[in-house]
Amino acid sequence: MLRRYHTVLISTLLLASTGSVRSAEKVPDTMEARVLACASCHGAKGEGTDNAYFPRLAGKPAGYLYNQLLAFRNGRRHYPPMNYLLEYLPETYLKKMAEYFAAQRPPLPPPAISDVSKEMLKRGEELVTHGDSAKGIPACSGCHGPRLTGMEPAIPGLLGLRASYISAQLGAWRYGTRTATAPDCMQIVAGHLTEDDVKAVAAYLASRAGSPDLSPSAKGSYQLLLTCGSEPQ
Repeated sequence: MLRRYHTVLISTLLLASTGSVRSAEKVPDTMEARVLACASCHGAKGEGTDNAYFPRLAGKPAGYLYNQLLAFRNGRRHYPPMNYLLEYLPETYLKKMAEYFAAQRPPLPPPAISDVSKEMLKRGEELVTHGDSAKGIPACSGCHGPRLTGMEPAIPGLLGLRASYISAQLGAWRYGTRTATAPDCMQIVAGHLTEDDVKAVAAYLASRAGSPDLSPSAKGSYQLLLTCGSEPQ
């Protein structure tokens, strides 16, 4: 059943990417129509869904989204449905998908009500805004920006994500199941986090309300704390 479902999704993407959808079906030839295959997991505008493990895509830099699509297509990121869906899509089409979701600006979901202690939430705020120099942990805001909306062309925003998703991704960085081009900054940073640190950061970020302007900062608008292989210099 799952394989048949994904076959339908990938067929939709492939037909749209090659312009092979029959005119008799009257499918509008727009990127909005083409990415409807993504909507059941990520929302029609990339706003996310009720599933905590499918992230919001809207408003993230196109360069970041493109890098992730490539990572799934080429097997550097491991999630079978995404690996399968993207396996045969050309890079030009992946760029168009990334640009579509990067341009969307649906509102953020309401901030999550945290179920962790006040002390843990405070620890999360400290790590996100100031880091922990004694443990070699830089502030999340030092790369993801003072508004946590990321920076062009390839640093993602951190708002509008569920705590479960953030925790899962930090865990993937810690254990090497998610990687990026060397120097892999996130794997280095996550390696210094304890399990409680991960829980604290995830809880704090999920509880944050966003600013009215969710756009990523312009490239070079602030000095990055780290030099990372995934960020063009």
